[in-house]
Amino acid sequence: MPGTALSGLTPDQVQQFIDDGFVRIDNAFSSSLARQCRDELWTEIGLSPDEPETWTKPVIRVGSMSSPPFVEAANSPCLHRAYDQLVGEGRWYAPAALGTFPIRFPSRQDLDDDGWHVDVSFGTSNPDFMEWRANVKSSGRALLMLFLFSDIGPDDAPTRIRRGSHAAIARELLPYGEAGATLRQLSADGYASTQACEIDLATGAAGTVYLCHPFLVHAAQPHRGVRPRFLAQPPLKPRGEFDPALPPSPVQVAIRRACG
Repeated sequence: MPGTALSGLTPDQVQQFIDDGFVRIDNAFSSSLARQCRDELWTEIGLSPDEPETWTKPVIRVGSMSSPPFVEAANSPCLHRAYDQLVGEGRWYAPAALGTFPIRFPSRQDLDDDGWHVDVSFGTSNPDFMEWRANVKSSGRALLMLFLFSDIGPDDAPTRIRRGSHAAIARELLPYGEAGATLRQLSADGYASTQACEIDLATGAAGTVYLCHPFLVHAAQPHRGVRPRFLAQPPLKPRGEFDPALPPSPVQVAIRRACG
């Protein structure tokens, strides 16, 4: 369901975010801006869109891009309005860069990075990423975001999303308190509590953005299409912990409703 630059998300879209754990915003930034960003990414990885014979790896990762086109894409007026609506006015930092970029190429190779997971948000100084953590307050992450910089159809390795899985993860995190759980602990049973969730695909035209609850379970998949897929999956950073003196944001409402 598309958002609009003038009015922001509709009440139905905000409710969809609470219920399903994500909302899709079409035309969040322009296709011409997406093209500029793709051109910079091609240069960054040292490959060409006109030389498919050089696309020998199924995925190439770019850590972060902070040039003006990327900053502009992350800070369009409709996205700022949506950040306010989902996280709360004044409760998030405007992105100064975008990353990471798992650039996926058409390939028949098996992947080793397509498992279901949540994106943990603190304790990242530990060299073992499986010891990175998340807690029920989602410390360190206000949103998970998916920025589509190329047209992504069902065959173009769209991110898989387990609809409504954020509620199950909130309940699993609750007993761990503020210290939170490690990615190893959250992944121990293969996210069995979310296996019955319906699967949605993060498809759309270049310029589409998916704003997702921090606890949403998601996964990569192989690229069976023709053209490389350009996607960023950055966090939106919070300005602080949840403040009980402020009205709860939709991010918080979803957690509270899940935990009773």
